[in-house]
Amino acid sequence: MKILSDKNNLQILHEDNHIIVVNKRVGDIVQGDKTGDKPLSEVVKEYIKDKYNKPGEVFLGVVHRLDRPTTGIVVFARTSKALTRMNELFSNRETKKTYWAVVKNKPKNTQDKLVHYLKRNEKNNTSKAHSREVPDSKLASLDYTIIKELNNYFALEINLHTGRHHQIRAQLSAIGCPIKGDLKYGFDRSNPDGGIHLHARKLVFIHPVSKENLSIVAPVPNDVIWKAI
Repeated sequence: MKILSDKNNLQILHEDNHIIVVNKRVGDIVQGDKTGDKPLSEVVKEYIKDKYNKPGEVFLGVVHRLDRPTTGIVVFARTSKALTRMNELFSNRETKKTYWAVVKNKPKNTQDKLVHYLKRNEKNNTSKAHSREVPDSKLASLDYTIIKELNNYFALEINLHTGRHHQIRAQLSAIGCPIKGDLKYGFDRSNPDGGIHLHARKLVFIHPVSKENLSIVAPVPNDVIWKAI
């Protein structure tokens, strides 16, 4: 996959007048939070301001987010028209999202559909997957396929049908397959970089303005296990 820019470690996967798509690294936060750390949205704004010599404030809309320890595709809107339309695409599930995850335990089936009811715990910022509906829970659904067996791990390709808080992490944990490095969901030790082996690999959608069919793939992080996949 060709990377258009690597300035300040910013990997631009697609860029036009209306949207910009970035390959997020471990530890990047998409939007500002209580930590006060500089978010990816500000880095992208600076990149646009610098590249196009834009005076004043640069418009950049956050379309969706990835968890801080996760890597992969993040889409930003460069115009308000694109932001409105991209928000509609995501909320109407008119995008196809594919993730890769590395887990230690082999799932029972080579491929399967997982359906749970996720209940979010705001206090500790987790979601618990239940097999039946419980109060304040939301339906969560995904498909997975084992795509590679490594020495100690298994690589899964995951297609999301819903977009719930920590959905992949919680659902894989519920079937006894926590993601490598994900202490919050039952993995036994953290990764050295503080990340987890969950990567937003591919996003397919109709461009909000040109109506072109876009299929964007994010290269995996430079890591021995990812590279083995």
